[in-house]
Amino acid sequence: MAWLLVIVAGLLETGFAVCLKLSHGFTRLWPTLAFCVFALGSFGLLTLSLKKLDVGPAYAVWTGIGAAGTAIYGMVFLGDVVSTLKIVSISLVIIGVIGLQLSGSAH
Repeated sequence: MAWLLVIVAGLLETGFAVCLKLSHGFTRLWPTLAFCVFALGSFGLLTLSLKKLDVGPAYAVWTGIGAAGTAIYGMVFLGDVVSTLKIVSISLVIIGVIGLQLSGSAH
């Protein structure tokens, strides 16, 4: 259950990063409010998960999902440049998170 919380928290991290961009420096109300909701939800779920999980692997999964998810969302929906190097780099982030998880915690 704790890992499910980390995964949802990582997805919410993607949401708050995208809303941060869409808020245009917190000058747009709805993206700013969505940023606050996603950020609080993400940090809250991560906090709950850390009661059961080691901080290193949990944080790596959370940030990995957030980073990869945000980059992918930007390329698919926000017109960010798509390149082979970017796709390979996102893949390496995901592989690194999986490797850290497999090598670490026994929980």
